[in-house]
Amino acid sequence: MTEPKRLTTPLSDTDIAGLKAGDQVLISGVIYTGRDAAHKRLFELLQAGEKLPVDLRGQVIYYVGPTPAKPGRVIGSAGPTTSGRMDAYTPLLLANGLKGMIGKGLRSQAVRDAIVERKAVYFGATGGAAALLARRIKACEIVAYEDLGPEAIRRLVVEDFPVIVINDCHGGDLYSEGVREYERESRDS
Repeated sequence: MTEPKRLTTPLSDTDIAGLKAGDQVLISGVIYTGRDAAHKRLFELLQAGEKLPVDLRGQVIYYVGPTPAKPGRVIGSAGPTTSGRMDAYTPLLLANGLKGMIGKGLRSQAVRDAIVERKAVYFGATGGAAALLARRIKACEIVAYEDLGPEAIRRLVVEDFPVIVINDCHGGDLYSEGVREYERESRDS
């Protein structure tokens, strides 16, 4: 088994270029949270030519709506949400400097094309491991849209946050490759 790659945010084009679909990655540094309601607001601000509440350049957004923190904890459970709900907004965010996204599930063709065009990456986090993922989050603060509750944009400080590259900037797609591999193995057996 290959050692995971380690990345520290913000991400550069060089960081992104070194990733391939299927790579295991440990992310440290700052990542932001955001789900559909926050994405819609960011999208509308960009369309209106207004300034965003966070500078997206080189940043990673984690599609999560964490639960409230228990006493002594930084954050509650923090598992990924379905990424496809952000697909309508993602190409414009990528055009404005976003470099990475963390979630679960397939992305649309438009998002996969934008990932290649903008030299970005889509990471998958393990669904069902929300409590374990939360342990990798060392600090959490709301930075925008507090009125959205769990969907507010939060600034997270993470250490060795485990993800897998699903879509890379070279056009690689772990889900498609997995299906092809399964079909090949089924034919050969």
